[in-house]
Amino acid sequence: MVEGNKIEAKKLDRGWLRIDGEECKGCGLCIEACPPKVIAMREELNPYGYRTAIYAGAGCTGCGVCFMVCPEPGAITVFRAVVRRVEGSGHANAGVEEAISCASN
Repeated sequence: MVEGNKIEAKKLDRGWLRIDGEECKGCGLCIEACPPKVIAMREELNPYGYRTAIYAGAGCTGCGVCFMVCPEPGAITVFRAVVRRVEGSGHANAGVEEAISCASN
């Protein structure tokens, strides 16, 4: 975005989450631990009667703190964006490669 002489670059998320609603028991530890506060509690109950965590969809830094505090193995998977240089341009483009960037495995 260009405004006068200022160029404002769109800030890309450095990561994202996948929360398995079948595994999450709704303890809320991930919500409290998340530095950018992008995790909340769903209003609906899962099939087991728990209100589970949900990712806001943007703003994740890929730090993995939520994964580390979660007592349920497999409930949270954290992915990190991979930055690649485009040959000859000198600019960095964010590319996502799940197999390489999974922070929680």
